[in-house]
This record gives sequence, C-alpha cells and structure tokens, in this order.
Amino acid sequence: MKEIVVIGAGRIGATIADMASQSGDYSVTVVDRSAEALAALDTDAKVKTARCEVAEPGELEKILDGKFAVLSAAPYSLTTRIAEAAAAAKVHYFDLTEDVKSTRRVKEIAGKAETAFIPQCGLAPGFIAIAAMSLAKKFDTLDTVAMKVGALPQFPTNVLNYALTWSPEGVINEYCEPCEAIVDGRMAEIAPLEDIEALSIDGVAYEAFNTSGGLGSTPEKLLGKVKNLNYRTIRYPGHARIMKLLLNDLNLKDRRDLALDIFRHALTTTKQDMVVIRVDVTGTKDGKPAHEIFERTVLSGFVGKKERSAIQITTAAGICTVLDMLAAGDLPQKGFVAQEEIDLDTFLANRFGRAFSADQAARKVA
Repeated sequence: MKEIVVIGAGRIGATIADMASQSGDYSVTVVDRSAEALAALDTDAKVKTARCEVAEPGELEKILDGKFAVLSAAPYSLTTRIAEAAAAAKVHYFDLTEDVKSTRRVKEIAGKAETAFIPQCGLAPGFIAIAAMSLAKKFDTLDTVAMKVGALPQFPTNVLNYALTWSPEGVINEYCEPCEAIVDGRMAEIAPLEDIEALSIDGVAYEAFNTSGGLGSTPEKLLGKVKNLNYRTIRYPGHARIMKLLLNDLNLKDRRDLALDIFRHALTTTKQDMVVIRVDVTGTKDGKPAHEIFERTVLSGFVGKKERSAIQITTAAGICTVLDMLAAGDLPQKGFVAQEEIDLDTFLANRFGRAFSADQAARKVA
C-alpha cells in the first residue's frame, strides 16, 4: 500500500481521498490549514488527517517525508510551495491547477527533481488535453484543434442557467484572464467571453466561448503543427452575454472580490450537475480532408456510498488515474510529465479512468 498526501479538505480533496483510499492500494492523509475543515471532511474512507500551514517553510516537508506522492487540491496560490516541498521530500507531485505561471514554475522545479511532477491533472486542463492529443496524432496534417468543456447544472433555475459546481474563484478567473490560443499558426492571446459559438450535443443546445487556463501545455506541443488551437467553456445559451455585462460593462472584472461575493450570495450549489466534453479536430488523413470528434457527458453519481457531483467525480478521477498510471510504471518516474504524453486508451481502461467512459467514444464524421 502506497502512502499519499492530499492537500485540501474541500469537496474535491474529499472525493480524491475517497477514490484513492477505497481502491485498497493507497493509504491517504488529508492535509489542510483549517482544523474545522478537517473535522468536517466529507468522506466515508478511512483516512488520516493533519493540520498544516502549507505556506510555512519546512512544515509540509515533515508530513511528506517517506510518502509516495502528494496530490494538491489546494488553491493555485499554494502550487509553487507544494511543488517545492515535494522536490525537497523526494515524492511524486500532482496538481489540478489551471494557473499558467505556477505551472511554469513547477516545470522548472521538475527539471532538478528526482521524482515525477505531473501538474494539471484535472478536467481542463487535464483530461481534455489527453483526448485532444489522442485525436491529433491520427492526422497527417492539422488545421484546427478545438477543445471544449462545461460543468453545468442538469436542471438550471436562474437566468444565468448556472449553479456553483466548483470553485467560484476559478470561474471568475477563467472569465477575466487572457486566453492562450494558436491563431493562423502563431501563439496568441485572445479575449475571454468572446468568439461565442452555438453547438448541440445529444440534442441539447449549448454555447461555447473563450476562457483562460484550459489548454494547459497543449499549445507548446502543437505549435508549428496546427493552424488553429483554442479552448472554450460550454454553457447554456445566453450565459456569456450576461457575464460580459457584469464583468466588462459594469467593470466587475476590476472588482473580483465583489464579483465573488455576488456569485456566492446569488448562485446555489448543486450535486445534480453534468460535465460535457467535446474535442473537434480537422485536417487531412491520407491526403483527404478529415474531421473527428470526441464527446463525453458524465453525470453526477456515487463514490462508494457518497453522492458526488459530476465535476467532483471527473476531477478526482483524472488525478487518481494519473497517480495509478505512475504507480503502475506507465509514465516516466522522473521529471516533468505533460498531460499530452498520457495515452488515452490506457487512461480510459484504468479503474478510475472508467468514469469518463459513460458516453460515446470518438467517432469519424467526415
């Protein structure tokens, strides 16, 4: 049994702890700075807990000593600190961050580390990059790689057609920060909440628009190989227009603390959510135009006896699958490992990765 440490006693951290512990192959310690959060940890699994001021030098290193891996479900502001502690303690490192700057620092740390460093193991970035690269590798030439993900309520109850299914800080950040993309073969920054497009998946109407952070390291992998690469968030129709009014026209993008208060006050949480995933790749195969689509729709369900939201299940399954693949020797044991290096078929065959196999597989449409 391998000993792992999960940083963060919130909803995602609790789901990770449940998945890993209930597999029978991992002994889990959940770490948080808040004794109240640890006492309220929502898990059925037999896990240990430890209160720790992660930001304090040397504190986390003591807990990591002798462990196999650390999995961060902490705010992105702690990413660099946790990665430094992992390197010092010589344990494998995983995180869920969308933050580009901290991921670059993790890559630097990984260059001198004796263990594997695998950031961005969640949904987007994370699984979406694995799916996109799997399709892209089948093409002789690439025109467009379009990646889309949405975490949505199954039964919306407000004009935004939205509920808090994950971190409100993360939602506001992705709606406000510049978005990486490849446009006409060149790296570019494009505006969030723009390029709204209509789409239909399984007969349900959605919209998708630019948001930041979802591409991970995919641009680095495909620069010079693809003409256009972008990431967009999926929502129900009309959502982007209202968010542009709030964040841009009313300038709440400059008062993110106020925007966060409004989100927390006005939006309900729900466990009856769904995660919608779509990747479109166009290019050529054998000299002929080709188009392939990968789609998944994952609903909320149970992990053990605990009801979990779809975003909890997919995020926890993403990081637990990569942990399992590393433990099995399917991934490099040292240095920086990008999501794009992970084989999709091996991922989906994994006991945790099967959470993503609930819907249809990739299909050829042209």
